[in-house]
Amino acid sequence: MTKKELAALCIERLKRQYPLADCTLDYDHAWQLLVEVRLAAQCTDERVNVVVKDLFARYPGVEALAAAEPEEIEAIVRPCGLGRSKARDISACMRMLRDQYGGRVPDDFDALLALPGVGRKSANLIMGDVFGKPAIVTDTHCIRLCGRIGLVEEGLKDPKRVEMALWKIIPPEEGSDFCHRLVYHGRDVCTARTQPHCEACCLADVCRYARQNGRTHAVTAEGAPA
Repeated sequence: MTKKELAALCIERLKRQYPLADCTLDYDHAWQLLVEVRLAAQCTDERVNVVVKDLFARYPGVEALAAAEPEEIEAIVRPCGLGRSKARDISACMRMLRDQYGGRVPDDFDALLALPGVGRKSANLIMGDVFGKPAIVTDTHCIRLCGRIGLVEEGLKDPKRVEMALWKIIPPEEGSDFCHRLVYHGRDVCTARTQPHCEACCLADVCRYARQNGRTHAVTAEGAPA
C-alpha cells in the first residue's frame, strides 16, 4: 500500500469514527481564533476556552484589544502559561490588524504568517477553519499519529517537514478536517501519555506502530475492531 493509499484509508475510517470535524477552540470571529491559537501553545484547548471568556468580555473586538496594554492582557491570560510573551504577541497582532487591515483577519497565508506570534500551524488553522481553504495543521497530535501510522517518515518531528510530506498524500479539500480528526483520535485512542489503545483503534490493521509492536488486529470495513 502506498502512502497516498494509506492516507485515503485513514481519511475514510476517521470520517466514520468522528463524523464531526470541528475545531476544539470556541470562537465566533476570526480574530478570536487568532488569539486562542496563540494562547493554546503549551496549554490545553479546554483551559484556553475558559480563559478567553474573561478576555473577550473585557475586550470584545479588535479595536478594544488593540488598545489594551500588554500588561492588562497578561493579567487575564496568565493561567495559559507564558503569559508575558503571549500577551505581547496578542497585543502586537491586534494592533497590526487594526492599523493595516481595518480590524479584519487577512485570508492570505503569507499575510497571516507576517502577524506577530503566528506560525504555520496557526496560519493553516485560520485558513482552513475560517476561510475554508486547503490547510494542514501539524500540531502535536498530527505529528505523533502520522508518524505512528506511517504516513510520514518514522521519527519525523519537524512540523513544517511533516506538513510538506502530508501535502503530497492528502487531498487539499480533506486536509483541515483530517487534522481535526487526528486531534480527536489522539485524545481518545492514540494517546501520548499512556500506551496507545490499539485494541480500540480503527486503524490498527494498517498502522506501522501496531505492526511493529505486535498489536494489530482485524478491523471491519466500517473501521471497528472485528
